[in-house]
Amino acid sequence: MTRKQTLFRLLALLRPSWGIVVLSLFFAAFSVGLTLYAPILVGQAVDLIAAPQQVFYSALFPLLMRFVVVIAATALAQWLMTLCNNHLICKISTTLRQQEFSRLQQAAIRTIDQTSKGDTISRITSDIDQISDGLLLGFSQLFTGVATIVGTLGFMLSLHMGIALVVVVLTPLSFFVASVIAKYTFRYFQQQAKVRGEMTALAEEMLGKQKTVQAFCYEDSAKESFELLNQKMQDCGQKAVFFSSLTNPCTRFVNGLVYAGVGITGAFAALSGNISVGGLSCFLSYANQYTKPFNEISGIVTELQNAIASAARVFELIDTPIETPDPPQAQTLQHISGELSLKELSFSYTPEHPLLQNLNLLVQPGQHIAIVGPTGCGKTTLINLLMRFYEPCQGGIFLDGTDIRQFTKSSLRSVWGMVLQDTWLSNGTIRENIAYANPTATDSEIIAAAKAAFADGFIMRLPKGYDTLIGETGTELSVGEKQLLCIARVMLQRPSMLILDEATSNIDTRTEWKVQQAFDALMKGRTTFVVAHRLSTIQNADLILVMNNGQIIEQGTHNALLQQGGFYSQLYQSQFSEI
Repeated sequence: MTRKQTLFRLLALLRPSWGIVVLSLFFAAFSVGLTLYAPILVGQAVDLIAAPQQVFYSALFPLLMRFVVVIAATALAQWLMTLCNNHLICKISTTLRQQEFSRLQQAAIRTIDQTSKGDTISRITSDIDQISDGLLLGFSQLFTGVATIVGTLGFMLSLHMGIALVVVVLTPLSFFVASVIAKYTFRYFQQQAKVRGEMTALAEEMLGKQKTVQAFCYEDSAKESFELLNQKMQDCGQKAVFFSSLTNPCTRFVNGLVYAGVGITGAFAALSGNISVGGLSCFLSYANQYTKPFNEISGIVTELQNAIASAARVFELIDTPIETPDPPQAQTLQHISGELSLKELSFSYTPEHPLLQNLNLLVQPGQHIAIVGPTGCGKTTLINLLMRFYEPCQGGIFLDGTDIRQFTKSSLRSVWGMVLQDTWLSNGTIRENIAYANPTATDSEIIAAAKAAFADGFIMRLPKGYDTLIGETGTELSVGEKQLLCIARVMLQRPSMLILDEATSNIDTRTEWKVQQAFDALMKGRTTFVVAHRLSTIQNADLILVMNNGQIIEQGTHNALLQQGGFYSQLYQSQFSEI
């Protein structure tokens, strides 16, 4: 989007709060009106003490009291205006963050996989803060500045046309200087926002994988990468600050010319009797008030450039493509038998690199299907298609004879239970992590699921048992313990069908044997897909699919495939041969 489009889209967020906007504008106009009225009182007071030995105290004191009231009312109006503006900005920031997070929940997995996590985090946190700072300054000063300029110009024209024309002639210089500088500041603030996202992404990556960084002695390389980005950030920041810092002194120079022009022209007018000394004093006050907003607006323009550059990144995230929506006639899965079939299924992440090609398969209800093959053959991709994280390029997947694209995604995914090799835990207690898929589960159900997964033993050894707090990374737990919690989560869910992707890869042999018994009980009567590298764990599968280069090259039982002496037999024998 262009700068104008981004700004209009930001302003469109004010529509739900138009009442607060009107109130803010009212207080701004009220404060400006009082500010413009104050110099009139000052001018009248000067005329009351202009002549030697002539001070009209009886008229002067009421003017001073009125002046104090005007100042107090102006301060109150400005405070109320700021209060309204703070409410508006906080509401806009909250709305933008909600839109960003909501879009992330709906975004296509393909898009998420291709986006840096750190950069996304930067758009949700740092960029929103930049928008808030820029808009708060803009709302607080932009309208009052413009209103002050228009109001003072009107008062000056009413006082003396000739002096006011001097101001009008010199004014465009400020706009010209500010507009030229704004072009450069926006360019560098845009680069700065981009580099800030890259730096956040690198920091998140290095901190999240600190053990790997240290294990491979990558610290120096990591520091070099960060220093390069930091230097780039410094260069962009220095250029942005340099050009933005030119705005104030340049506009102040022009404002000085305006004030000097008013002073010289007004002095000649006062000497010729065309304006009183009090009127000249009032005029000079207006000239000072007239030029002051130009300095403020020039600063606002700089902040707005930064805010607009950040807003463009935020809107880019909000406009991220979402998952293919469910069709209007989509069905909700309720009762299924578990029959699954693949018909001419083809898929590729990129058109130039085909992966799965013309897969055909029929799975009977309750069958246990094992998927084996070398790395990159398409095992996990097939699982992603079953869950509709990705959509097939050709062909389809049918559940109980119906294309799964005819079901709502939420109901389809609810019938699957997944245990992956990569464990994921949320910030919360162990109890909350086990109940992640079923928040309404009772304590007895949670404990029963933990016992079925053989996790109850180590949980009870923790300081607070099931109420022990763990972080996202679960650093207090071993890799195997975290995987047992993920298994307990599925045990509690008791889904209609299962996907086990190396579900016991991080568990010791004795515990694996026990967990496998629990899985056997859980899989009984449920259609199950098992992705395995250790072929000894799938010998009892009803059907083993052997994949290579995106195709099912062999299928059958363990014994039948060994007797064929094909690819599966070679894989199995390689586990016992010397390398």
